[in-house]
Amino acid sequence: MAHLKFLHPELFMFSKYLLYTFFCCIFLSGCFAKYRTTPREVRKHYASIKKPKLECIKNDTLCIQVASTGADTLPLLLLIHGAPGAWWGYMNMLDDTVLQKQFHIVSVDRLGYGNSWLKRRKPIGSIATQAKSLMSVLDLNKSKEPAIILGRSYGAPIAATMASMAPEKVKQLIMVSPVIDPDNEKFYWFSKYGRNRLIQLFLPKEFNTATAEKYVHSDELRKMLPVWKKLTMPVVVIQGGNDWIGDPANIEFAKQQIPSLRSQYITIPDAGHMLTFSHLNMIKQLVINMNRHTGKTMTVDLAAGR
Repeated sequence: MAHLKFLHPELFMFSKYLLYTFFCCIFLSGCFAKYRTTPREVRKHYASIKKPKLECIKNDTLCIQVASTGADTLPLLLLIHGAPGAWWGYMNMLDDTVLQKQFHIVSVDRLGYGNSWLKRRKPIGSIATQAKSLMSVLDLNKSKEPAIILGRSYGAPIAATMASMAPEKVKQLIMVSPVIDPDNEKFYWFSKYGRNRLIQLFLPKEFNTATAEKYVHSDELRKMLPVWKKLTMPVVVIQGGNDWIGDPANIEFAKQQIPSLRSQYITIPDAGHMLTFSHLNMIKQLVINMNRHTGKTMTVDLAAGR
């Protein structure tokens, strides 16, 4: 930027700001690139295999896009993504032929992500609002069995809130890499840049939604403290010991807050945050066992993950 010093001082400062903004956009996009799948990549993925059924559950104020596989008469397995994310974050589970034979698998776009929206089209940081918006998805359950709800990362407290709102409709709750402890919300040095209005113009919508959620998440988690006492159904919490996104202390918070005596807490010492990818087989085994043995505590083989 040495040549910029010959410009008018105000123009010089503006030029520096534009360059700063440009590099921040590139950096922030790069930081989260591995957590984002493009529509082109999704099309390529499904070029040779059957794509999930996509539909929008909507009313006058919102639309919730869902992707589903498996017969709708089978027990419902509802998958809720974190931040950022979309339905395609669970493609490996939607595509799994073993799960398809036993479940109606439904993965959602949460409000502000993918093709789901609220009429005012602003990022929704409220956990309660996110949960309420997904309650109609439970109506897709045509089986005679309550649903299994699995929430990952920021999707975990939303899944828990849903379970508390309609416990009679939920057989089991699974929280994977949950970010649920209001006193252990992680912030990173680049987090503040995501709130810059100019930078937001150059970032994908889901990144801006994730930033909006992050800055109210601790407060939202405190609001939902009474929710945990309402979880009397079996709950499974799975946490990676090397999770750099969600503090491993979150599992201790769950142990203290959840009253259900049928709960199970699993720590995988060497695992990271994306357990539905790194330990898919283990989670499959867990879900299938839950479906077969309602209300019982299951033993899970940690070695089955990879």
